Parts: sequence; structure tokens; C-alpha cells
Amino acid sequence: MKTSGIVRQIDSLGRIVLPIEMRNRLDITPGTGVEIFYENDQIVLKKFQTTCIFCESRENLVDLGGKKVCARCVDRLVKRVND
Repeated sequence: MKTSGIVRQIDSLGRIVLPIEMRNRLDITPGTGVEIFYENDQIVLKKFQTTCIFCESRENLVDLGGKKVCARCVDRLVKRVND
């Protein structure tokens, strides 16, 4: 991990403000989803990116019953059903 040297205070509702430089660099705009992870004593924020529920691909996603599935996995599923 790369340190930024920036320290932010958590407000009474548990919120922090991400510096504009970081938001711009990561293309985080209002409404962008952010995943929150923790490990030991570290909190990690990660820009949320939808992936295929089967192979975790981020390309050619379609909605299938409220779940995201890539075109390749859809083809595989159709092939299995037809076999």
C-alpha cells in the first residue's frame, strides 16, 4: 500500500471525507459504490466493480435474475442446458 500522509478525522456519525485528489485519481464520483474490508487493525476501501458471479469477469455483463453474469458464462450455461 502506498501512504498518502493525509489524516482525516471521523465525525460523530462515523464518516470520513476522501481527499479530492484520491477521488479524482480513482474516478470516484457521487454515487460510486465503495467496498469496505477489514483485516486485523486495517480498514481498506475499494472502488466497487460489478463482476460475474461465476468467473469474476468485468466484461460483457448481463443481468440474469438480478445477478450479473458475463456473456461467456451465459454461453456455457446455455450449452450445459442443451447438452
